[in-house]
Amino acid sequence: MNSDHVVRAVHCEHTAGEQEIYDRLSQATEPLTEAWDRIARARQVVIKVNMMESRIYYHAGRRQELVDDAVARALFRLLRERTGAKLVAVDTFIYGNEQITPDNFNYAYLLQEYGVRYVDVNRPPFVSCKVPGGGSMFEQYTLSRTIQDADEIISVATLKNHLYMGVTLCTKNLFGLPPTIPPEGRTRSYYHHLIRLPYVLVDLGLITRPCLNIVDGLVGQTGREWRGRPVISDTLIAGNQVISTDACAAFLMGHDPRADWPVPPFRRDHNHLLMAAERGFGTVDLEHIDFDTEVDPPLGDYGADELDAPETVRSWRRTACEQGLYYRDHQAHLTDAYAGQFIYLQDGQVVWNGDDPRHLGSRRQLAGNRTNSALWLKYVDPEEREGEYFARYQECLDHMGSVV
Repeated sequence: MNSDHVVRAVHCEHTAGEQEIYDRLSQATEPLTEAWDRIARARQVVIKVNMMESRIYYHAGRRQELVDDAVARALFRLLRERTGAKLVAVDTFIYGNEQITPDNFNYAYLLQEYGVRYVDVNRPPFVSCKVPGGGSMFEQYTLSRTIQDADEIISVATLKNHLYMGVTLCTKNLFGLPPTIPPEGRTRSYYHHLIRLPYVLVDLGLITRPCLNIVDGLVGQTGREWRGRPVISDTLIAGNQVISTDACAAFLMGHDPRADWPVPPFRRDHNHLLMAAERGFGTVDLEHIDFDTEVDPPLGDYGADELDAPETVRSWRRTACEQGLYYRDHQAHLTDAYAGQFIYLQDGQVVWNGDDPRHLGSRRQLAGNRTNSALWLKYVDPEEREGEYFARYQECLDHMGSVV
């Protein structure tokens, strides 16, 4: 058991009133003494809440896909009681409005209620943040200066499955931090890409290192991250290390946090939690976590839907790797032709190039008749400042060859 990794899961009825939810969250977070000490010393605390969607879905009176109002209120109340730090909530908005968060977005009234300032991390100023110890996928990422200025970061997520990552919890919640508007930002499809995404999540975790991680499991969601099926789970989970917290949450969902592609729920890509643990960032071994739970697994019928046949996914993974290696081997030629642009590579050909790939629509449509051949998106920078580690593609090809 590692006292550096403390996770608590408490039972909390989804029908509970706000005071009871506050009491239960307070109980779950009370043992996280190091996290609270750090927050108490902070001048600015940045909070990344799973809170952005174009349409809000409810089940049994609770937000189904996003962190529920009552859980957010409980956290904000605890923070106001325990720290005098400036509280700043951050996120990106990708649902129209030129990807700028509208003033009346769905969480605005909650933030105003507790004096929490909102920063749209799609807006400048930006900074380049190197990954401590070296990146898993990229050497550095462009992020809002608000992230760099934070003394501490908190991640608050919903208990959900994810089509691509198997689970979406406190680590996947960090995916909302990188800006999505070119040229400084990278469109969602850039990082949310076969092979890249699990590595990117590890990198974002290493950059931000949230000291407090909370999973709202009053009502969770199975199948997929958006438009899935509700699961009443009646629990709240809190931990002081993001990977270890998610490992315990995945276990309570009924998943093995040590499993990897293609074992469900990791049907499409590597298990980002396992990848982080293999780097020495957190652990997926529950015996090495100070984990105490009032609830037992499985908390419901959780699982990631099989959107595509396994042989199709394998083909996409293989061809995505091949395109990454093709770019590495032909970088000089491609730079001469497309410097300063984004390109989509498919089967060694540039099938699209331009300044902004946000409005191209589905990659499935862009693939045309070559439905089993992946499209690989890259910003062509002669200096390769983002520092992509192309060797990862060869590593993934080698791993695929060892998996039957």
